[in-house]
Amino acid sequence: MAVPMAFFVPVLLFFGLGPRLAAAHGPTGVECVLFNEEYMTCKWGSRETLTANYSLYYWYETRLPMLECKHYLWDQGVSVGCHFNKSEIIQFQPFHVLLNASVNGQTLEIRSKRMELQDLVKPGAPVNLTIRNMSSNQLQLTWSSPYPKAQCLEHAVKYKSNKDTSWIEHGVKGDIFSFPSVDYEKYYTFYVRSKINSYCGSTQLWSEWSVPVVWGRNTTSKGLAEEQLQRFWIHTVLVPIASCLLLLVLVVLLVRMERVWVILMPRIPNPSKNFDELFITHNGNFQEWAGVSKDMLESFKPNYSESICHVSELPSKESHEPQWDGSNRPPGGPGAPAGPREHSPYQNNYVGV
Repeated sequence: MAVPMAFFVPVLLFFGLGPRLAAAHGPTGVECVLFNEEYMTCKWGSRETLTANYSLYYWYETRLPMLECKHYLWDQGVSVGCHFNKSEIIQFQPFHVLLNASVNGQTLEIRSKRMELQDLVKPGAPVNLTIRNMSSNQLQLTWSSPYPKAQCLEHAVKYKSNKDTSWIEHGVKGDIFSFPSVDYEKYYTFYVRSKINSYCGSTQLWSEWSVPVVWGRNTTSKGLAEEQLQRFWIHTVLVPIASCLLLLVLVVLLVRMERVWVILMPRIPNPSKNFDELFITHNGNFQEWAGVSKDMLESFKPNYSESICHVSELPSKESHEPQWDGSNRPPGGPGAPAGPREHSPYQNNYVGV
């Protein structure tokens, strides 16, 4: 026999399992934030995670009785949080919250852990950021905070120039930050945020970043407009045109690569291919390869004879033979045979004509 669910609810509540059942169908805790000590919100979920409407009750250990939330926060008909006015907030007093909901006609409860409100303070973002030139290359950044206890705050400053890629962050104890070195060719952007220091609480909740302040070249609206226009022309006009020209040059080089290669690396002529027919077809016969006829070849042969001509030198007419007398006549006397004649070097010489 089936047992109705309504029978188990009182049993679960009796054994203390009501909060566990509620936690299984609802929030697991309550998160409270005290904004700039002006108001506080405590939230326990969203419409997507909640299956029932919860009621919030709160109390301080030194102050009773338990009070119900007066200003619920709603999300499409589902209660998701509670808003506390400044008059309902007491710091340095242990704060407790109780959530309950009605499930199948039974009340289920979820108790929160003990909270210290001074550790849940989130200050407002700094305002009135001002930059002053202290010297030729030093700046001083000052600001003010909407938080009423300025001595309880510590701050963080982050800045970046227009040529930097990442933010630089510094912790600051007071409300003055000195920037030791600046470049007048850049412009700088500064942000500031705050949180409660360790003397007034142990919170880790930082405020939101302030509205930025800008210093340096092109900080005026005209300068910023000119810079934006310059960037527009660079990114939308110059870059595409340069890319197209580069692509065109590459295409032209590819088309004329063969001619460029010939100019850079000229080919060495190879005449062997022109004489393939001489050696392969005509077996080296130049006459056949050149087409010279036999008659023309015969005309170039020598057809002449040469006669031999004897040349000798005769004595001159003016020369005379020597006179002989009796005393100097050569031996043998008259009629004696003449001695051998001297041989002329010009005799028996043959000159061909």
